[in-house]
Amino acid sequence: ALAVLLWALRAGGTELTFELPDNARQCFHQQLERGTKFTLDYQVITGGHYDVDCSVEDPNGRTLYKEAKKQYDSFPHRAELEGVYTFCFSNEFSTFSHKTIYFDFQVGEEPPILPAMSNRVTALTQMESACVTIHEALNAVIDSQTHYRLREAQDRSRAEDLNSRVSYWSVGETFILFVVSIGQVVLLKSFFTEKRPGSSRAGT
Repeated sequence: ALAVLLWALRAGGTELTFELPDNARQCFHQQLERGTKFTLDYQVITGGHYDVDCSVEDPNGRTLYKEAKKQYDSFPHRAELEGVYTFCFSNEFSTFSHKTIYFDFQVGEEPPILPAMSNRVTALTQMESACVTIHEALNAVIDSQTHYRLREAQDRSRAEDLNSRVSYWSVGETFILFVVSIGQVVLLKSFFTEKRPGSSRAGT
């Protein structure tokens, strides 16, 4: 198994797109404190049937999440132990197609927009409420943009694959057409070719 050490994640997590070869497995590791909430979102962008095996393990090696041949999924969890958590993507079931995988690993709770909002006991002002609404709307826009970007990449990959198949099929049909045409010409020519008898008799 090929283990790739993920760099230290900043607050809020990170996004990564990588290629997973056939018969390969890649793992990422992250140190987490006890009680830290994390969410793993992933999606296969290109390759094969757009599926991959995914698993998440805690520091003791206990499997928290394991799914086989999934195109996309989301796994939220709160760390019960302090230590290194491991999440792996496996393409070992595929013998010839490599995959391109996107994942988003979010760590921790989202900090409040305003510094004193978490300890505040009074109602929000109109300006503060507007800020919260705008913040939530922007988060929704970011999620939508990510979703559509992945869909566009996946659809582009499928279109390019379909275009390649159509091109190869067209070349094959053209070759067969030339072979059949030449064969028909040769066959028709043989029908109309006059066979001259050999001059075996000697003149007297």
